[in-house]
Amino acid sequence: MFDRQKKGDRAILVLPHSRGEGDAARRGEEFAELVSSAGAEILASIPARVSEPNPRYYIGTGKADEVAEAVRALEADLVLVDHVLTPVQERNLEKHLKTRVVDRAGLILDIFAQRARSHEGKLEVELAQLKHLATRLVRGWTHLDAQRGGAIGNRGPGETQLETDRRLLAERVKMLTKRLEKVQVQRDQQRRSRLRNTVPRVALVGYTNAGKSTLFNALTTGGVYAADQLFATLDPTVRKIDGLSCGPAVVADTVGFIRELPHDLVAAFRATLAEARDADLLIHVSDAADEERELLRRVVNAVLEEIGAGDVPQLSVMNKIDLIEGAEPRVDRGDDGKPRTVWLSAHSGAGLDGLRDALGELLGGDRVRAELRLPLTAGRLHARLKAAGAIAGEAVDEHGWQLDIDAPRSVLAPLAGDDAHGSPLRELIDPPHAEH
Repeated sequence: MFDRQKKGDRAILVLPHSRGEGDAARRGEEFAELVSSAGAEILASIPARVSEPNPRYYIGTGKADEVAEAVRALEADLVLVDHVLTPVQERNLEKHLKTRVVDRAGLILDIFAQRARSHEGKLEVELAQLKHLATRLVRGWTHLDAQRGGAIGNRGPGETQLETDRRLLAERVKMLTKRLEKVQVQRDQQRRSRLRNTVPRVALVGYTNAGKSTLFNALTTGGVYAADQLFATLDPTVRKIDGLSCGPAVVADTVGFIRELPHDLVAAFRATLAEARDADLLIHVSDAADEERELLRRVVNAVLEEIGAGDVPQLSVMNKIDLIEGAEPRVDRGDDGKPRTVWLSAHSGAGLDGLRDALGELLGGDRVRAELRLPLTAGRLHARLKAAGAIAGEAVDEHGWQLDIDAPRSVLAPLAGDDAHGSPLRELIDPPHAEH
């Protein structure tokens, strides 16, 4: 077993691809961006066509020899492989190349560890890293495997140390899981509070580096970090939007999606993904200047399906039109006449008014705004309307309450069953000739 260096960021990239894979060049560029985002120096990129994965190295033995020669010639500190490797493949490559090997999942986990800022985000990343490490513990102690006692059943120091590491890791995972459950309870309470207030909920989703955080800041002045790099922001941030025709709304910025996002991360980042799943509307942000934007949109939609948000209504936003010569802000509408796609530049601000108008139209299309008179005996209904955040203003006299109702019809409908006083609320929800 070679002595693994603990430091060094001079990297050689190995880019596996299959025959006829149309987006191999794009994948290679994206992986290079990931590596740069992690802070590594790229010495060389070696493409590797993989018709059938080699169970030993994933890539072929000849290609493995080529990479080993490049490692020696360029004095590389690590090799980064643009594919998820099994623990055995990763260990075999390290032995053959005599240097550190990190696969795609390990690289993304490292970037997430660098970028997480909130307590919750750090816990989620560490949990995902430990789950990833659990299957790879053996490689650090292979040099002790032969140190066994003479009697049957005696365990050598290598096996003992490995078991100790596994026990410590399991205890840490258990502790992190408990901590995250507490944080999740707090965030669920905040989310339920927003649900009770019936404020429309919007979530920004999109492929990483599409400009979601820049758009979030332009809409809310939220102060979220934004940069031209992959996974610039990870932690879920929720801010209020004022000035919409439908009234106030809350918008959440979510983690950017990417191809082959490690499943441990999808499972770990429950908070930011829950914002998308529980939203009334998703703003699907795309880079309008990207030639492969439709392919990337399909990747995002596939992840949304995976987390249970595939049925949430979407408004498409084509961002970065300032990078397209002659492009102008506009709002495209569907066959039903509703806004479908907004073309804008979050960086310059061009088209933001069109997005605000579209949001107001989509979020406020099914709201009830009217006056409601309730007698003093309707205390239960008044209390439930107040708890639902449906009362915009009220006055009370000896006859009862005069309420200004402003709430989505879907929120008011379940409350109509409490109305035993001539059904004025039912008439508001579904009047024969009313203006909604």
